[in-house]
Amino acid sequence: MAFDKILIANRGEIALRVISTCRKLGIKTVAVYSEADTNALHVREADEAVYIGPSPASQSYLVIDNIIAACHQTGAQAVHPGYGFLSEKAEFAKRLEKEGITLIGPSPTAMRSMGDKIESKIIARKAGVNTVPGTTEAIGSEAEAKKVAKQIGYPVMIKAAAGGGGKGMRVARNEKELLEGLKMAASEAGNSFGDRRVFIEKFFDNPRHIEIQILADKHGNTVYLGERECSIQRRHQKVIEEAPSMFLTEATRKKMGKQSVALAKEVGYYSAGTVEFIVDQKGEFYFLEMNTRLQVEHRVTELITGLDLVEQMIRIAEGEKLKFQQKDVKLDGWAFESRVYAEDPTRGFLPSIGRVTRYEEPVNGQNVLIDTSVYEGGEVSMYYDPMIAKVCTHAPTRDEAIAAMQSALSSYVIRGVSHNITFLEAILGHERFKKGDISTNFIDQEYPEGFSGAELTTETEQVFLAAGVHIFLRDAERAAQISGQLPGRGRTIGTRWVVTMKGKAYPVIVRTREGGYDISTDTDRFAIRSSWRLGQRLLQGTLGDKPISVRLKHLNEGYLLSHGGTDVRVVVRTAAVAELAQHMKNNAAVTAKKSRLVAPLAGRVVSMKHKAGDVVKAGSELVIIEAMKMENIIHAEADVIIKSAKVEEGASVSADELIFEFEPAA
Repeated sequence: MAFDKILIANRGEIALRVISTCRKLGIKTVAVYSEADTNALHVREADEAVYIGPSPASQSYLVIDNIIAACHQTGAQAVHPGYGFLSEKAEFAKRLEKEGITLIGPSPTAMRSMGDKIESKIIARKAGVNTVPGTTEAIGSEAEAKKVAKQIGYPVMIKAAAGGGGKGMRVARNEKELLEGLKMAASEAGNSFGDRRVFIEKFFDNPRHIEIQILADKHGNTVYLGERECSIQRRHQKVIEEAPSMFLTEATRKKMGKQSVALAKEVGYYSAGTVEFIVDQKGEFYFLEMNTRLQVEHRVTELITGLDLVEQMIRIAEGEKLKFQQKDVKLDGWAFESRVYAEDPTRGFLPSIGRVTRYEEPVNGQNVLIDTSVYEGGEVSMYYDPMIAKVCTHAPTRDEAIAAMQSALSSYVIRGVSHNITFLEAILGHERFKKGDISTNFIDQEYPEGFSGAELTTETEQVFLAAGVHIFLRDAERAAQISGQLPGRGRTIGTRWVVTMKGKAYPVIVRTREGGYDISTDTDRFAIRSSWRLGQRLLQGTLGDKPISVRLKHLNEGYLLSHGGTDVRVVVRTAAVAELAQHMKNNAAVTAKKSRLVAPLAGRVVSMKHKAGDVVKAGSELVIIEAMKMENIIHAEADVIIKSAKVEEGASVSADELIFEFEPAA
């Protein structure tokens, strides 16, 4: 059966991704949307759109009856669920089957079996797949949890039985962390999946997370499409993925692929699916779970295989046989995906919401691919996942693919919400990452105190110096041309300046040249050339013979420049003004103790840990705020006494809303 119309039971960039393939195949699409998504891009791009409820996903995208009603209303013959929401809900698959609507995905039986982390381990063992030591039953009590953890040996991982996407997961290295983690994991699992069951398994220090993409049709044909390395993670959420993995040998790749195919056949699987493994430093691998849906990072597999996985899912759902065999699958080059999130890396990665006031994408070219649903003037909502975009690059070698990614990210301009682009740039430029010396602990190991920007190198120092001078002098040249100046008093532009950044002053001599400037410091000479114009938020040009891209923001004095994984405030002054500036009082250094706590982000107050009169020690939990499907714990920065609490549990708070007033502890 060939489909004429497909409903996409999702939102954002994945909805647009499916629309793109359907358009290529000549299939009409139906979008569904909540109140918050009324003006969303996927609503505009689809052939039809149906409103399905209020903003919270629990009242719209997760309401099965509303999705089915939209199918009947529009005559959609099939549903593509994307990822997240209902994509791995066996109940949803079963209802569609009952209503005579085709799910573009696996059978309800396979989805149920593989979607339950406990049952999937049992089936994997039966299929001859290596599995992680741990329980095959949900944990029923704290006493049982302590017993199991002791038998396995710390550290252990607490995982939601019905989970995915890093939700409902906690690592425990001792009994205290185990008991705390049980509560947090169960709470997150209940909120995200409506199922509070958790189980425990062995946690490996310094492992890699490598997954195998499979495709299977309804006629018993199954192939694997190589692997994806997904080891760069934060809080079990993938940040950067690549394909293939430089860690795997061809023999290990085949072994993992064959075990993945065996698992798929054991459960009667069809459609696209992903078998996830944990791989230790010796190259031994263990089954983690199977995702019975399209993965967020599926693009990197598409880039190295030339296959459109959404198209393959649609053809399989229509009953077609796979048109290729395992021997036909060839891996070409290297691909990366970087996830751009609306979050502030310098503030503990707190989610950021609001209106996008400026949005300029890197140029989509032969080796760059952008998946996004964000646009200038649009909103990043508190109700959904904080991902803004997926930036993908493809090149013949790993080094070239990394370079393409660095170039793309450096020219990405997003204003109005905080984002993690600087963090992504820092990782990509890290020597360990470039060498492939990575694990799921990479971020914790390299940024144990949080992220405050990459260290300046000689090269990035020159970029900031040159960019700051270029921007300043272009502005000064414009000012010198303003009409109405007194005769003989026209503004002249000198050649000697002092550039200040990171607390250090750099005297420079600047010579104007066509298209830019030649700059000399006490130790170096370099030339910047750029066609940058006043008002642009991105300076692109060359430093010597190397292309550069620098994001910029004007401050009251100077500029905030972003490049190479760090943000730097750059101020250009005359030598006399620079000398005087050294004697100015630094107001930032004169800070009083905080007397109150305001919400660092918008969200729902899950738990208020203290009330008026409580004495709180530094580091203690104050409040838990849920936003963008994640729980964020806010801690006390000093010893204080709670003077008053201004909100209640269950309340919604906006960013900077007052939560607690403090008094200094005696």
